[in-house]
Amino acid sequence: MAEKSARLISLDAFLGLTIAAMILANNPGSWDHVYWPLRHAAWHGWTPTDLIFPFFLFIVGVAIPLALGRRKDEGIRAVDLIAKIVSRAVIIFSLGLFLNLVPKFNLATLRIPGVLQRIAICYLIAALLYLKGNWRVRATAAVLLMAVYGLAMKLIPVPGYGAGDLSLAGNLCGYKLYHQST
Repeated sequence: MAEKSARLISLDAFLGLTIAAMILANNPGSWDHVYWPLRHAAWHGWTPTDLIFPFFLFIVGVAIPLALGRRKDEGIRAVDLIAKIVSRAVIIFSLGLFLNLVPKFNLATLRIPGVLQRIAICYLIAALLYLKGNWRVRATAAVLLMAVYGLAMKLIPVPGYGAGDLSLAGNLCGYKLYHQST
């Protein structure tokens, strides 16, 4: 008889609650009368809805050592694990693109940096770092990624605003999205 897969029930429960919160936030009923916890903060501050994406990233981060650690312990070759990681990331990324296209399939409105696409990229980087690096490599990568992001936000100029403007309209990350929607 095959051995049953060991699962972390608390992580599964947290994932279920996070998915339920996502569904509620994305489908609150009438968009004319949405309770404040189901809206994103305009810029400063946060609401419970703003925690859904970080919760998904947390879940992915906790699941990586559980899944890959077990497979490493079983003696699965690193090249096979890397192929699985890349395959999973491509599937998640592609699913995100597909869901952004539904129902009109208008490539002109395709939003490439969607939620699933970002989760796929984070998963790919984190899983490869877990698989190929020790804790020092992972800690160094985390610090470097945050430093590069912070420096980019402060030093790369935004048209009409210059460098270092962290307002909603003038920050590097939100510039294009904000100016497309206004």
